[in-house]
Amino acid sequence: GTAWLCGTFWWLFISMHTYGGLAAPLAALAVLGLAAFLTLYYAFASAMFVRYAPVGRLARAALFASLWLLAELLRGHWFTGFPWGAGGYAHVDGPLATLAPWLGVYGIGAVAAFVAFGLADAARRRPVRGDWAAAAGLIALVALLPWLPAPGGADSGRLPVALLQGNIPQNEKFQPGSGVPQALEWYAEALRWAPAPLVVAPETAIPLLPRSLPEGYWQSLADSFANGHRAALIGVPLGGRAAGYFNSVVGLQPGKAPYRYDKQHLVPFGEFVPPMFRWFTDLMNIPLGDFGRGGPLQAVFEWQGQRLVPNVCYEDLFGEEIGAYFGNAARAPTVLVNVSNIAWFGDTVAIDQHLAISRMRAIEFARPMLRATNTGATAIIDHTGQVTHLFPRHTRGILVGEVEGRTGITPYGWWVSR
Repeated sequence: GTAWLCGTFWWLFISMHTYGGLAAPLAALAVLGLAAFLTLYYAFASAMFVRYAPVGRLARAALFASLWLLAELLRGHWFTGFPWGAGGYAHVDGPLATLAPWLGVYGIGAVAAFVAFGLADAARRRPVRGDWAAAAGLIALVALLPWLPAPGGADSGRLPVALLQGNIPQNEKFQPGSGVPQALEWYAEALRWAPAPLVVAPETAIPLLPRSLPEGYWQSLADSFANGHRAALIGVPLGGRAAGYFNSVVGLQPGKAPYRYDKQHLVPFGEFVPPMFRWFTDLMNIPLGDFGRGGPLQAVFEWQGQRLVPNVCYEDLFGEEIGAYFGNAARAPTVLVNVSNIAWFGDTVAIDQHLAISRMRAIEFARPMLRATNTGATAIIDHTGQVTHLFPRHTRGILVGEVEGRTGITPYGWWVSR
């Protein structure tokens, strides 16, 4: 388990060592320690299986799948949760993905565990009457999953969009002599001239608090969307010493006060320091502190007949939090929007993993997902989880495309919103 999880998020080493200045042995130990801690959930599940495993093959497979589900739920929720690389994501392009609108990613993981255990158990035991028939039936069932009827939904119209990817190097991004002026200049021009009714800029695209920006900068941005038929969602830090600081998304549109979304699910060690771990963050040469948490069920950004709900960085990892918006059909999103900066992790598989996570959310809720990122993967994902537009990673530019909003609710969306 530890080796599997180390291989899943080894790229955390880059953020701590390359950008954080933490000594390589300590950064490696930190990744190993996190993986070992998260493995405890699976170790507990394994111990329970050994202790309580029944005799019957079907019952054994069902218990194994149930305990796997329990382990992944605990990993995804306790101590703020870190379900990155949960088993279900491996099936985003497979037949089991058809189950996402019904069971969600954790349910897919449980089904995969049931099938895998059944096959492994059959391989190690002497075949008995009916084994081959059961195996053939299981294979046929999985093969037929792509034809499982998709939950109903309706088209809510099309919206042309422009997604910005600034590709500001992480080692320069917050440097006042290099990355900051570079970001301010490029994003100001891109936001001003992007050729679409909706423009989306990534997490901390504007890397300074509005009061720290050059005089007139923010007002100039607001003026760009004060008239006409364009709106924007822009990643920017907000707040102050008294109220606290927030990792936020600001929405600008004609005739309305600025919209605001504050990130609610913060990254441990990056956006808040867990108790008793300040000594660890003090070893790194990057400004880590405690951000404020946004509340649940924040306002929806409404534009041109669409209801857009932002999420910041790895918030799209927590489908149950996104699902809370579907409890009220009148405010349920028609389009999901993720703004991210995972340049902290270099040009690694983290980019591909995060794209797969967004795709799974799109399938679970039958909603398109827009992704605007600093270095990738900037993309448009349709309501079936297919990537319809993808911008090259680690390049600077604007991805222009069209998104089809959707209404309706999936079974998974219904029960996680309760």
